[in-house]
Amino acid sequence: MIVLAGLGNMGAKYEQTRHNVGFDAIDFIAAQYRITSFKLKHKSLVAEGMIQGKKVMLVKPQTYMNNSGEALREILDYYNIPSRELIVIYDDIDLEVGKLRIRAKGSAGTHNGMRSIISHIKTEDFPRIRIGTGRPSEKMDLAAYVLSRFSLEERKLINAAIEETSLAAATIICASVEVAMSKYNK
Repeated sequence: MIVLAGLGNMGAKYEQTRHNVGFDAIDFIAAQYRITSFKLKHKSLVAEGMIQGKKVMLVKPQTYMNNSGEALREILDYYNIPSRELIVIYDDIDLEVGKLRIRAKGSAGTHNGMRSIISHIKTEDFPRIRIGTGRPSEKMDLAAYVLSRFSLEERKLINAAIEETSLAAATIICASVEVAMSKYNK
């Protein structure tokens, strides 16, 4: 089984914010593949289903972003899933709004959610899809920026990126991360 996890923060206060594009992507994928029965398990909202004939678990950790690793470690341990069967979708301020970057492995960079995951699962060796949310102006506090909502124009770019993320995730699941990288990293 493939674990497809989107990072974000729970609660209406954080919905549709830059930091929650991982949750937004999971919601889009769930709707697209009719995976609808999310349940609270393992400190996460989880739902199991099929994507292109492959069994998947969609995951939205409910530990807040900076502790996402706790929930994902619990899931990987409970189901005995190797880290290479984990795909993480999250926001990236170092990419332009709406740009995707897929990697087979790598460091957390400046992302605290990814730091938590890498710390808890003890490896950087798992695929990830980063969705660009852009950088704040020099005047704006970074925490305030990632918790802000997109402008109407940015939201259009993000919605297109989320659709592309769904295709990229399906490509990783059915083909390989390398195929997805060559197709979606522009």
